[in-house]
Amino acid sequence: MWFNSSDSLSKWIVYFHSADIERLPSGQQRELTISTNNNQFTRKVSLKYLMPQPVVSDQVSGSGVNFSIKPTGSQSGVGAILNALEIYVVANHSNVPTTQDDVKVMNDAKVTLRVNKESWQGDPCIPREFAWDGLNCNYTNAPRIVSLKLSSSNLTGSIASSLSNLEALEVLDLSNNQLTGGIPETLAKLPKLRILNLSGNNLTGAVPEDLQKRVADKTLNLSLDGNPDLCLGSSCPQEKNKKSIVVPVAASVSAFFVLLLCASASIWLIKRKQTAESKIRRSMSFKYGDISRITKNFERVIGKGASGKVYLGELEDTKVAVKVLSKSSEAESSGQPDKPFLAEAQLLTKVHHGNLVSLKGYCDDSKNKALIYEFMAKGNLKQHLSGEDVGVTGAKPDVLTWDRRLRIAVDVAQGLNYLHNDCNPSIIHRDIKTTNILLNENMQVKISDFGLLRALATPNSSYKSSNPWGTPAYCPPEYGPSTYDLTNKSDVYSFGIVLFELISGHPAINTSEDGKSVPIRDWAIPKFPKEYIRGLIDPKVGQNFDINSAEIVAKVAESCIQTEPGARWDINRVLIELKRASELASKHKYADGNQGEHIGATSLEVE
Repeated sequence: MWFNSSDSLSKWIVYFHSADIERLPSGQQRELTISTNNNQFTRKVSLKYLMPQPVVSDQVSGSGVNFSIKPTGSQSGVGAILNALEIYVVANHSNVPTTQDDVKVMNDAKVTLRVNKESWQGDPCIPREFAWDGLNCNYTNAPRIVSLKLSSSNLTGSIASSLSNLEALEVLDLSNNQLTGGIPETLAKLPKLRILNLSGNNLTGAVPEDLQKRVADKTLNLSLDGNPDLCLGSSCPQEKNKKSIVVPVAASVSAFFVLLLCASASIWLIKRKQTAESKIRRSMSFKYGDISRITKNFERVIGKGASGKVYLGELEDTKVAVKVLSKSSEAESSGQPDKPFLAEAQLLTKVHHGNLVSLKGYCDDSKNKALIYEFMAKGNLKQHLSGEDVGVTGAKPDVLTWDRRLRIAVDVAQGLNYLHNDCNPSIIHRDIKTTNILLNENMQVKISDFGLLRALATPNSSYKSSNPWGTPAYCPPEYGPSTYDLTNKSDVYSFGIVLFELISGHPAINTSEDGKSVPIRDWAIPKFPKEYIRGLIDPKVGQNFDINSAEIVAKVAESCIQTEPGARWDINRVLIELKRASELASKHKYADGNQGEHIGATSLEVE
C-alpha cells in the first residue's frame, strides 16, 4: 500500500494491528514480515489466535509511505492478515510551547468548567491548526492565550478563579451555559481584559466592585443579563449568613424594647429585600415612549405572528427584537385576571436557559404592551430548511448537515425540557414550530415566542382555553372544535412534527400532485419500515450520514405524534434518545473527517 504527501521531506510512523481470526491446525502458526519504505523498517511477527499483536514502525521518511505484509514461514496456504492500520505524519513544530502558566490555567479550567471538547488535549495553542476549540493565541513570542470563547458549550460548575492568571487574555465569553456560583473578584485584575460576557447563566451574588469600576472607567465591556440572582452593590439583599449587628443595651432597658428593636430590624431587612427586587423589575420595565425610541419609531418589521409584530431595535448598543402585542392579544390577556400580562412578563424574567430566547424587558404602559427579546441574527429553522433568505441581511443559508440537524433537535428538546420540568410552575409553550426555533449569529438554537404563556400550577394539570394560539399544522388531536386541553404532551406532539421537518426537509403541510394538502405525519409514517428510512431523509443531506442515528430519530418522532397523549414520550426521554442519536452522528462524521483530514491520501495501491 502507498500513501502520498505533498511534502517530500515528510516523516512517518505506522501502527500495524494484527490478530489471527482463524484457529489453525496444531503445529501451524501464521507468520508475517512487515516492511515500510523499501525496507527502511522490517519486522517479523508471529500471530496467535485472537491475540492482538501491535507493531509500531520506526520513523521513516519520504514523500509518502509504502508498506508490504507478506506471509513467511514453512506453512503453505497460510496467508498474511492485517486487521487495522494507523498512519501518522510527524509534525514539524517550529513554535515553542504555550506559556506554562497558561497551560496550567487551561487544564484547571477544563476540570472546573467541565469542558467536554475533543480538541482539548495536548498543548492549547500549538500546532496552530490543532489549537483548542474556542481559543485564540498570540504567537509573537511564546504563545499566550488572548481569547477564550466558550459560549453555548453546555458548561456547568463554577467560574475558575485561576482564569485571572491568563495575563494576556483580552476576551472571555462564557455566555449561555449553566454556570453557577459567584463571579471571581480576581477577574478584574486581568490587565488586558476588554470583553467579559457571562450572560445567560445561573450566577449568584454580588458583582465585584472592581469589575463595576472598570465598567465605569470604560476599560471593560461587561455583559451579565440573564443571571436573575446577580445584584449590584446596595441593591443586594442581606446575606443570610451575615452576622447580626450587636447592639449594646443597658441592663436597665426592658425586654420590651429589645423585642421592639428586633422587630424593627426584621421589617427593615424585609423592606430592603423587596426594594432590591423592585429595582430589578423596574430596570426591565419600559414605557411605550422607550419602545418607540428603541425601535426608531417602529421603523423595521422583522416578523409577524398571531400575537403581534416584531420590530428590530437597539438597546444599550445591542440589537434586540421587540414584539408589540396586537390589540386582540391584549384583549385575551386582559380576559385572564388571575394571569395578567405584568405577572406573566415578570415570570419570564426568571426563565433563563441557553436554548430559550432571553427576555430583556417589557412594556405594560396603559393599553400598549410589548416584550423585548435578544436578537437572533440567523433567522428561523424554517428558513434554513427551505433555503429562504435568513435574518435581516437576507443571506442564503448553508445546507444543514445531518450532524447539525441532530444537534438542533437536541437543543430544542433541552429548551422544552427546561420549560416542562425545571420551571416552577411548569410552562407549556403551546406553539412549537419551525418559525419559533431561532438561530443566533453563532448558529446557537433557541426557542422563541413563549412571551404570553400560561404557567401551570403542576406538571400534570391542564388549562382549558377556547382560543388557543397553536398553529393548525402542529396541533395535536386532542384539540377539539370547542374544548382544548393543553398539557406538556401537547408540546411533545408539536415537537414530533418539527422533528419530521428537520430530518426530511419537508414542510408540516405538503401538497400532493392532485393539489390536496397532506400533513407531514401522513407522508412520513409509511416510510417507517427500516428499509425505507433513507427515503425519509432530506436529499440535501446526501448519503453520508449514520443510518442508525436516523432510525433513532424517526422512532422518537413517531413516539411524539401518537394520537393518545399518554402514549407519547415525556420530553426528558425524548431528549435522552436524541442525544444518543446525535452522538452516533458525531462519531460517524468524526470518523469520515479523520480519513480525509489526517491521512490525506491522494492514491492507494494494493499489492
